Amino acid sequence: MKIVVISPNKNHLEAIGGALQGQGHTVLRFEGGKSRMREIAEQELPELMLVDGMCCDTHELVHVEHVTSHHPTTAVILLCSTNTPEFLINSMRAGVREVLPSPAPAAALEAAVNRVAAKLAGVAGRRLGKVLAFMSCKGGSGATFLATNLGWQLAETKSVLLIDLNLQFGDALSFVHDGKAPSTLADVAKDIGRLDGSLLAATTVKVAPNYSVLAAPEDLAHAMEVKPEHIEAILSVAVTQYDFVVLDVSRVLDTLTIKALDRAWRIFAVLQSGLPDLRNASKLLEAFRSLGYPGDKTELIINRFERTSEIGIEQVQRSLGSVRLNTVPNSWREVVASINHGDPLMRSARTNTVSKHLADLALMISPKQQEENRGGLLGRMFRRS
Repeated sequence: MKIVVISPNKNHLEAIGGALQGQGHTVLRFEGGKSRMREIAEQELPELMLVDGMCCDTHELVHVEHVTSHHPTTAVILLCSTNTPEFLINSMRAGVREVLPSPAPAAALEAAVNRVAAKLAGVAGRRLGKVLAFMSCKGGSGATFLATNLGWQLAETKSVLLIDLNLQFGDALSFVHDGKAPSTLADVAKDIGRLDGSLLAATTVKVAPNYSVLAAPEDLAHAMEVKPEHIEAILSVAVTQYDFVVLDVSRVLDTLTIKALDRAWRIFAVLQSGLPDLRNASKLLEAFRSLGYPGDKTELIINRFERTSEIGIEQVQRSLGSVRLNTVPNSWREVVASINHGDPLMRSARTNTVSKHLADLALMISPKQQEENRGGLLGRMFRRS
């Protein structure tokens, strides 16, 4: 494990570093105080940061909170000569893993480091989940419906978290659940220093055994408080806890949306077969190219597609060039009924043609499902051009 030790006391620095190196860890020692935490975390990206010399001043915890919020994979342990119950509570709120006395007894230090190492080993042993982003090329294209219902389908065999990133007017939860979220994305952002898998799970709505939703903020003012670094921290934790993280993304290409798209394994741009949709899709694809996204990161989904549409597959391909293209058929009445009841289409109308297409898309996305069903399902795969 890569460990950084920061201390203003040379003797403490040498003693801690020597003890940890004896346990086989890579240890970097820095003389100084807590004010060096930010620069060292950025420079070294350690798995564990041991900071010696903290006192009872809770204002010093701002340095800790910056590290834990911007580098959620870095654990922080403080070593304090004196502390108070209030300081301990505020330390935990700032994201500190443990608080030890300074100088720390060798046995206590070893046990604390071993606890961090054991947790990191558990995370490392788990395959990181894939991030799927759904984005509308034009308002009303059906991206939220596809995102929420695909999440439901994937959750039949995988663990899935859907995050509603339409921060100001998001309503993804209502597509698969008829209740109100007790906590939202804004609540996670406020408590970002304490974010871990348990806190993330506690703030979601579990709509099915393997399917959870992190709802968008209810208050527009609270939505403004969610920053790109919060999204980065949430996704860093989410991919260690879920097989798939589905993002319902806003159409606005701001820094927050781009941060989310950067983390996506696949971006599904949703449109309908109309001229305004094609124009917006062309702009969006150009924006993705300017961001440096590889061509295979993006797929288009033509939603509510009908073979008799005035603009067909050939026209779309001529307009947009070589891009992977999928279609979802039009089943307006059943889909609207599903949305109005807050009930996933796969549960209310499993034999519906849209349900079958989403089931096939889930099979293509999930490698395990695809391998197990390779022989008999190729002929039913999600329609692609």
